Amino acid sequence: MKFHRYQGHLIVAICDEEIIGKTLKQGNIVLDVTTSFYQGEKVDIDKVIEVVKEADIVVITGRRIVNKLAEKGLIDKNYALEVEGQLHIQIVKEVLE
Repeated sequence: MKFHRYQGHLIVAICDEEIIGKTLKQGNIVLDVTTSFYQGEKVDIDKVIEVVKEADIVVITGRRIVNKLAEKGLIDKNYALEVEGQLHIQIVKEVLE
């Protein structure tokens, strides 16, 4: 999990650790799981849940983490994009000023 700040908003990038640094491609979709955006602190699911509830924008990539958050009722994985068997979903809370 990695924290980013943009114009006073908290953006959190979360992904399964085994896909950090990979580029996933399927058709004309390219999902670049860059270390500069995603690589940060390794945390447990309880910390992820806490942060997802607080962040303004959350970018989540990886089959395991998307499924876990769906099990906890925090996301609907039916809205996730699937690329090379991995899932990607974003949560954007109202951030307009």
